[in-house]
Amino acid sequence: MPSTRQLLDRVQRVVGSVREVTDHPVLEAVARVGLVAYGAMHLLIAWLAVQLARGAGRTDADQTGALQTVAGTPGGQVLLWLIGLGMLALALWQAGEVLLWWHGLFDGEHRLRTAFVCAKCLAKAAVYAVLGGTALLFAVGLDYEADERLRELTGETLEIPGGAALVLAVAAGVVAVGLYTVVRGLTGGFMKDIDLPAAPDRWEPLIAAVGRVGYVAKGIAFGLVGVLLWRAATSADVATATGLDGAMTAIAGVAGGPWLLGGVAAGFAAFGVYALARARYPDRDPSS
Repeated sequence: MPSTRQLLDRVQRVVGSVREVTDHPVLEAVARVGLVAYGAMHLLIAWLAVQLARGAGRTDADQTGALQTVAGTPGGQVLLWLIGLGMLALALWQAGEVLLWWHGLFDGEHRLRTAFVCAKCLAKAAVYAVLGGTALLFAVGLDYEADERLRELTGETLEIPGGAALVLAVAAGVVAVGLYTVVRGLTGGFMKDIDLPAAPDRWEPLIAAVGRVGYVAKGIAFGLVGVLLWRAATSADVATATGLDGAMTAIAGVAGGPWLLGGVAAGFAAFGVYALARARYPDRDPSS
């Protein structure tokens, strides 16, 4: 039976082999395309939210709506393939960041923090993968309605024993993610994901500012998605289980909603600009 040292050596060799792929310059270049697509997607969501605030919105103000908008443009199919493949490469590149941290899992003093960082990296990779897969579905002519699928899944979950408690747990998790995103924006924690010193000095304050505004706006929107999901679980009304577009619509429906939604749209546009800056100056250094 191999000793612990031998097992660690084997794991180290496997990690080294995988890192040859995840750290490859070609993958990083394609992943940057994914980051550009991610930023552009947020700019499109901001534009769709503005249309919704003006009462002229015909397309969902979410990631699906952004991809539908791309599909309807000249050369949209080609762009969707680029977005899809870029986002999948970004997912792999993001997941590879775990390999920069995994040693900490064997350190009792840093194990909890390392586990949190690894979970966050994998969660972000999952989001990128889903967006990439959705873009490829649109590229081959298939349709996907995120809000409709969420309502169906919520309804199916509520019908099983303990389903309401499960939906409540997911809703609480989404709200927690929203709060974490807001805190990350307010504290500047997102700056660990960008090599800001590599940017021209005159651009550093702007990048930091749009990042803060963007993260706060996204956090508020995610939190509202969780609240709507919570309401669906407590009222057994799956119609309230909506995603980002539902949150945008809910904001538009309150007093002063169009102005509030305009502010959220500005925040999403700010996040889009930050994502574009991150594509230019990415940072995966775990010591930062």
